Amino acid sequence: MTLNRRAFLGTSLGLAAATGLASAPAYASEGDAARWRRIPRGGIGMHLYTMRTPLAADFLGTLEQLAEIGYATVGVSGRHNNSASAIRGFLDRTGLRAVLEHVAYTTLTGTGLPQALEDLHTLGAKWPVVPSLPGSMHTPAGFREAAREFNRIGQASRDAGLGPVQFHNHGLDHEVVDGENLYEILLEETDPHLVAFELDVYWAAKGGADPARLFVEHPRRFPALHVKDMAPDGDFADVGSGVLDFAAMFENAHIGGVQQWLVEHDRPADPFATARNSYNHLAALRY
Repeated sequence: MTLNRRAFLGTSLGLAAATGLASAPAYASEGDAARWRRIPRGGIGMHLYTMRTPLAADFLGTLEQLAEIGYATVGVSGRHNNSASAIRGFLDRTGLRAVLEHVAYTTLTGTGLPQALEDLHTLGAKWPVVPSLPGSMHTPAGFREAAREFNRIGQASRDAGLGPVQFHNHGLDHEVVDGENLYEILLEETDPHLVAFELDVYWAAKGGADPARLFVEHPRRFPALHVKDMAPDGDFADVGSGVLDFAAMFENAHIGGVQQWLVEHDRPADPFATARNSYNHLAALRY
């Protein structure tokens, strides 16, 4: 599905204008810094799917380099034959903190749920995240079934002393099928105390959604983001090098309840260069 970029940027800028900040620069001078928001250093993280190639060769060494760049947190996605306790040991040695882990829908809806929640405690993380739904569920009925399951999983997660379960979106999740927006079904038919959303802003935009609008219309539902930029041709890009207007988008992030900005790139040519470029952009961003 192609992105209607003009509609996306127009809506985002319109929302910024409504708060009187449409002219706010992405980068403010030192004297102006107090006038603009910035992402807290503790909120800039790396979703480890980006780093899967170097992690497979040297898990600890990769985390050490992320910490040296300045990252504070990680989203775990693939353990590369390490146990949860081993990864926790690596994190503790590097000063990084896991905030969430991606766990398959079939694991969380099946007998693997208790162990998955226990592993989150071991990792020191807060949120279980469903990375995607089976393709056969991409219908209104399928998404309603998922909403019921998410409420159940979220209750179990809360009962275990963790946060709500989160759902990570892709472009197809924003489709309108039989007159119904699939993603909106999840937003409307899940309990906000039990279910939240790890919003991938690239896939939201690719699917025709407007993250800035979602933050306003569904406040406090988006504790974590995948911050992924879009190249002019629609491919993936390092954060800050593409066409997505993050300054306008993040103006409403506090309304959405965002706590974690997790960098992601699905196909980085050089994962460490992507990590450095993306961190530097987010650390300097003012909005």
